[in-house]
Amino acid sequence: MNGLAMKKAKPGARRTEGGRETPASRPGIRTDDRPGGGARHSELGHFLRARRERLTPEALGLPQGRRRRAAGLRREEVAERAGISTDWYIRLEQGRTVSPSSTTVDALARALMLDKAEHAHLKALASRSDRRRFTPEDVPGTVKRMVESLTQPAYVTGRRWDVLHWNEAADRIFAFSRLEPGNRNILLNMLTNAATRRLFGDAWEGEAKRMVAEFRKTHDLWAGDPAFADLLARLTRESAEFGRWWKAHDIRDVAAGRKELAHPKLGKLRFEYASFQANDDPGLKLVVYTPV
Repeated sequence: MNGLAMKKAKPGARRTEGGRETPASRPGIRTDDRPGGGARHSELGHFLRARRERLTPEALGLPQGRRRRAAGLRREEVAERAGISTDWYIRLEQGRTVSPSSTTVDALARALMLDKAEHAHLKALASRSDRRRFTPEDVPGTVKRMVESLTQPAYVTGRRWDVLHWNEAADRIFAFSRLEPGNRNILLNMLTNAATRRLFGDAWEGEAKRMVAEFRKTHDLWAGDPAFADLLARLTRESAEFGRWWKAHDIRDVAAGRKELAHPKLGKLRFEYASFQANDDPGLKLVVYTPV
């Protein structure tokens, strides 16, 4: 036999479309039929679209070309920059149940000029890890006692940002004990409680917007879960600002920082704050405020 003998193509073999890899041809591209995978892919598609619409041709040195009917880059421009077919990119942005390889994710991150937090979020959305249905976390007794022993304000939250335990110093400021159990949630309290809005004063909008971007990173990995869907519905219904910020699909890592509060009885308060994961359950987060 000579070296030019033709071989029958194997299933899933690489095929090209105008020189580019198509979904069936790119190594590591998979269909995704796991339970609940569709909701996460929908969030992946929305995230890609939001980042695409944020970019401008001028920022990337691209020619304006024909008149643009919408903001941001065209889908074919993103596909060109990422080295994938336009059809494949459209599938991703439409939230089809297919999963890009890590190489494709990295290429899309470069094409869309994602920062470190956004790149990590895109990787997480594209992963095939399964999640069980959300159940409220339990705070171990050792963690409760440690929180109660602190003199500075401290509280514990879960994955959905529900406030699960707090000490007296935190209660004096945030009045968690006065809230109905179903309202003890950091985002609900920040976005729908008039007293909390007054507590943050002029800094409220910036702080609230930051929290939404930080929560979005967690929510997208639990997209479709009933507990997260219920929280999202309440925020959409009860907060005038939430829907606009949510649509932007901004992503931020949780980080330490400073806050200035205007308490009606305690006056002006300044704190540095930081959060820590519990070894017992990584979903538990301890937040501590230190007066400065």
